[in-house]
Amino acid sequence: MAQESPKNSAAEIPVTSNGEVDDSREHGFNRDLKRSLPAGLGLSETQITSHGFDSTKEGVIEAGAFQGSPAPPLPSVMSPSRVAASRPAQQGSDLIVPAGGQRTQTKSGPVILADEIKNPAMEKLELVRKWSLNTYKCTRQIISEKLGRGSRTVDLELEAQIDILRDNKKKYENILRLAQTLSTQLFQMVHTQRQLGDAFADLSLKSLELHEEFGYNADTQKLLAKNGETLLGAINFFIASVNTLVNKTIEDTLMTVKQYESARIEYDAYRTDLEELNLGPRDANTLPKIEQSQHLFQAHKEKYDKMRNDVSIKLKFLEENKVKVLHNQLVLFHNAIAAYFAGNQKQLEQTLKQFHIKLKTPGVDAPSWLEEQ
Repeated sequence: MAQESPKNSAAEIPVTSNGEVDDSREHGFNRDLKRSLPAGLGLSETQITSHGFDSTKEGVIEAGAFQGSPAPPLPSVMSPSRVAASRPAQQGSDLIVPAGGQRTQTKSGPVILADEIKNPAMEKLELVRKWSLNTYKCTRQIISEKLGRGSRTVDLELEAQIDILRDNKKKYENILRLAQTLSTQLFQMVHTQRQLGDAFADLSLKSLELHEEFGYNADTQKLLAKNGETLLGAINFFIASVNTLVNKTIEDTLMTVKQYESARIEYDAYRTDLEELNLGPRDANTLPKIEQSQHLFQAHKEKYDKMRNDVSIKLKFLEENKVKVLHNQLVLFHNAIAAYFAGNQKQLEQTLKQFHIKLKTPGVDAPSWLEEQ
């Protein structure tokens, strides 16, 4: 008993705190041994004993046929750093990005599809195609109306107002042209009267025997020139106001009328196209064309209704503005002409003050920007 046998010393098995056998060392040894064995060695015929056991049943590792380098077993508990490092790898393995830039899902995760790149040339080509088709339909509608074959949508009340507006515009343009002619002639007359008054004043100083006679005529011509300049200021103010009314206010309304007429032509063109399709056969080929034509017809109908409403509103406001502007300008023109030819200088000046008209003094330049400040 004093000397222990080798068997007893080799057979010592460590025991954990709860009484179970601690075989972690044995498993680690076996795992390291499997890694170190060469690939060509068959483990099915090999028996390995450890710690000098006599029995071949204890401490023996039996292995089947070798199938390649086995992957090391993962531990049951992973550290936080290894778990965190494995997440991006797993997420990245789910998506494969091809050369075209489109992502495809292979295992799991969201699918992200890239937007198709629009070709500007194709967009322009599509716009040109639509414009050409619309122009063709509108041109066909206009030719049909002129030849008396096509039908036309007519708003009798609105068309009558538009005709009156165009007729009035021609008459106002004639009045404007005549007023401009009168202003040019009056300016020439005033300029002549001023020169004549200066000549009479010069002769009044040089001719002692006719001093009074030349002096009277000089004063008369200068007074007429002064009154003519006042009348000229009133006429030019009348011309400017009527010109604004005719060439800006009325012209803006007529531009809206042109847009309304274009919308009416498009509306009739697509209406005629839809009517022709409805008269034809209805089958699988024509039904999509009828639906598309119905959609285009409805869109142009809404545009036509909107433009008709805009024209009606503008005509109403134009009539109110025209009456107000022309009333003031006609009163100014009448009072200024009557006062001038009656020789009533005070009434003529009062007329200009009434309409806040300021006359420029002859021979005086416009004030500089420093004086205006």
